[in-house]
Amino acid sequence: MNTSPDAAQVAASAARLGRDLTDGQAGLLAVYLGLLVKWNSRMNLVGPYGWPEMLENLIQDSWHLADLLQTLAPGPEETLDLGAGAGLPGIPLRVFWDAGDYYLVEPRQKRAMFMEQAVAHMRLPRTRVICARMEALPPSRRRAGLIVSRAFMPWKKLLAEVRSLLAPAGRVLVMSNETSAETVDGYVLECVRDYAAAGKKRYFRLFRRVGEDF
Repeated sequence: MNTSPDAAQVAASAARLGRDLTDGQAGLLAVYLGLLVKWNSRMNLVGPYGWPEMLENLIQDSWHLADLLQTLAPGPEETLDLGAGAGLPGIPLRVFWDAGDYYLVEPRQKRAMFMEQAVAHMRLPRTRVICARMEALPPSRRRAGLIVSRAFMPWKKLLAEVRSLLAPAGRVLVMSNETSAETVDGYVLECVRDYAAAGKKRYFRLFRRVGEDF
């Protein structure tokens, strides 16, 4: 199904997945899915999905993530979404969770252009796109209260490489299909949350930075 959905279709599909959307949420997700279908046909952003599969396999993660992030205290003033690609999980996440400033970081120009269009069409507040590698982020973007990663790199490597991007006691949210109680030096594992999506169990692991430098 490569046509663009309307809000009613999105709401009905989400309800079948166990999520009741407000009219506003359904409308925003319909805009995002319409753009994703259109761009995906030209540059293969997310694989050969129609919009119902995109909703179930990709966007569903975002509303589960929003449920977790709404429990954080204090909420982050600034979030970095690294390797944001087609804006997942970040763009649909902002439909459900709008705390602080949110930066979608993506080095590939065409993907960054897609995200800029989506953010503009959806009029997402305090949500911006940065077309850059994480190593090139300026000092002003190296104080994140939260870093989100969706299979950006192996999680142990990620934790090691993003430490300099975090504010004191900043957190890193790792999304994966498997779980572990392991952590690495400089972090504690704050919580593990499992959820079901597309017939499989998936996991969020939330790590918090600790150490002697603050």
